[in-house]
Amino acid sequence: MDNISTSTSNYGAESIKVLEGLEAVRKRPGMYIGDTSTRGLHHLVYEVVDNSVDEAMAGFCDKIQVTIHRDESITVQDNGRGIPTDPHPYNGRPTSEVVLTVLHAGGKFGQGAYKVSGGLHGVGVSVVNALSQWLVVTIARDGVEKWQRFERGVPVTDLSEGTPANWQGTRIDYLPDAEIFEEVHHSLDTLKSRFKELAFLNPGLKISVLDERTNESRDYFFQGGIGAFVKYIDRDRMPLFDPPIVLSGTRDNIAVDVGFQYNDGYQEHIYTYANLIHTIEGGTHLVGLRTALTRAINEAARANKVLKEKEDNLTGEDLKEGLTCVLSVRLGEPQFEGQTKTKLGNSEVRGAVDSVVYEGLLAVFEDKPEIVRPIVEKAVRARRAREAAKKARELVRKGAMSGMSLPGKLADCSSKHAEDTELYIVEGDSAGGSAKQGRDRKFQAILPLRGKILNVEKAHMDKMLANREIQTIITALGCGIGNEFDANKLRYHKIIIMTDADVDGAHISTLLLTFFYRHMPELLSQGYLYLAQPPLYRVQSGKEINYCYTDKELRQNVEKASDPSKVSVQRYKGLGEMNPEQLWETTMDPANRILKKVELDDNFLADEYFDILMGDKVEPRRQFIIANAHTVKNLDI
Repeated sequence: MDNISTSTSNYGAESIKVLEGLEAVRKRPGMYIGDTSTRGLHHLVYEVVDNSVDEAMAGFCDKIQVTIHRDESITVQDNGRGIPTDPHPYNGRPTSEVVLTVLHAGGKFGQGAYKVSGGLHGVGVSVVNALSQWLVVTIARDGVEKWQRFERGVPVTDLSEGTPANWQGTRIDYLPDAEIFEEVHHSLDTLKSRFKELAFLNPGLKISVLDERTNESRDYFFQGGIGAFVKYIDRDRMPLFDPPIVLSGTRDNIAVDVGFQYNDGYQEHIYTYANLIHTIEGGTHLVGLRTALTRAINEAARANKVLKEKEDNLTGEDLKEGLTCVLSVRLGEPQFEGQTKTKLGNSEVRGAVDSVVYEGLLAVFEDKPEIVRPIVEKAVRARRAREAAKKARELVRKGAMSGMSLPGKLADCSSKHAEDTELYIVEGDSAGGSAKQGRDRKFQAILPLRGKILNVEKAHMDKMLANREIQTIITALGCGIGNEFDANKLRYHKIIIMTDADVDGAHISTLLLTFFYRHMPELLSQGYLYLAQPPLYRVQSGKEINYCYTDKELRQNVEKASDPSKVSVQRYKGLGEMNPEQLWETTMDPANRILKKVELDDNFLADEYFDILMGDKVEPRRQFIIANAHTVKNLDI
């Protein structure tokens, strides 16, 4: 990092406000980073990177370098102003030490160094310090470099004496604490997805990542901003107009940037951000966007006589199909609903977004009236498809909500307490028969599917609702889909997909996951969806029988046998090869089974994967398979 900025004014000890001490973080880490799984592990990286991005948003940084080392330690270095090191009035210690050891100490409180900040709660780097086996901060300011080491949040050295430096900025090196986290292993794909977002949303900022474990490196740098972001999301779809519409404006000190485009697909892809935080649950900015979009398109449709006089105005639902949109707002005092910062609550943001989008769209449509027609025609087709699907939806909904006409295939459980019950969605009648015989009837229900369900990624709602297997699933779950989804009416609190461990089984799982992700995403976000893990092998040595779920377990079982040459190994190619007792013992008994919870860590990455795997374009899918073929295990063709 050789970009030395001479402006460090207004960023000293007095900019750092202290609210309270760093206590209980190690005892209750979930309160600060969500959990101690891989999600929490990656949250540490985001917190450190967000501090550097704050410097970029303030105009003092344009390069961030992230390195994953072979020992899973992380380095984040920027070329910003560097954390202040002068004594802090709070306790006389160096300000950098206060930032790293005191919770809620940062330049984001009061009128500090940052007018707009992503790391709103100010717990970031101090929490990273508390949850790291060790952390070293290196700061270069005004041509002088200083460093300090911490272990599990406690300083083990003082801030070093200054030495000459030919760079400026902050470098944080840390190793997540294995005593805290279930597993210390970083996913490069997960990190790349977040860095890509940040680079799109901060045009001119270069974020580089190097994975020393594989020597893979990637640079993210986009001058095109939100317009480039929309084009990237739609890169494998056919746009109805090009380039994307990009609108920017400021109302009441709220900066609004939005880009959108319509494509020939059936899904809506909207990504909303507030101060660079991905607001997965939307909020007031999204409400303002939808209101303005609907109003402006209707006005333009009438003015250009694309919508006939007798036709009703288009609704927000009509205008969702094929919409790709990125909305970013920046404001001084964001209010996020919930600890996870996923829904924006500021009421004033709605009006600001509405104003910028409505006025901007009318100006664009006046200048380019030709883009109104394809948008309206697509929306009218979508409305007709929705109306055609209405009868099917009503039939499915009535059956699901009443509970009086459960599907004949469903072998229900006797318990009526949803929190205690589980539904196995099983591939094929043969496996379904074994599962019905082997289950515990008190709390386990079985729903066998015949063949593969419809690929909903490439189907209108009316075609989807006409599919018998999808009707069966919706009716069995009882909670409705889309806007009608009601988790309180969900009949089972564990929905378990159980398929064969072969190519067809993987395809069926992916089709089901696509359906749930697109039309019942709450099943993922609220933790109701699971994948069963049937064994791959049955290993018998004498009278001893073991089941192995991986090739590694198989090798270990064969090696430990007294006479490996007399070990009998059976490879299960399908669930139907197991008798009911074996299926219960290995895959359905809560005392022995392995379930994988399906969690939604990254909407952007999930959207990308479902588009690639289930979309119309063959080439992106081919490239994905080539790139990931080396990671496939236990593939049985």
